[in-house]
Parts: sequence; structure tokens; C-alpha cells
Amino acid sequence: MSVNLIFKIAAVGILVTVLSQVLKHSGREEHAFMTSLAGLIIVLFWIVPYIYELFETMQKLFSL
Repeated sequence: MSVNLIFKIAAVGILVTVLSQVLKHSGREEHAFMTSLAGLIIVLFWIVPYIYELFETMQKLFSL
């Protein structure tokens, strides 16, 4: 895992937090929830390949 991925996740987190707060204060709670959900899905798509690689490594390790 590279440091670049960690910075991208942090940037998405900051952006989603700011957008959610702006939307909540303007009375659009539904849009704020959808923004948070979209940020979570984006980050999950970035992390899933690393989780898959971890499970593959663990399977190879314990299959000996």
C-alpha cells in the first residue's frame, strides 16, 4: 500500500466532511447523507483490491 492512497483517502474524508456540513446547515440532510455514502463507496472501491490481496496472501500462508 502506498502513501499516496492514504493521502487520497484523507482528502476524500475532508472533502466529504466539508460538503456534508455545508449541506446540513442549508437544510439538505438527504443530500448530505448521499454525499457521505458516495465518499464511503469511493474509498471502499480503492481499498477492496488490497483486502483481496491480503486474503490471498493469508490463504497461501496457511495452505502450506
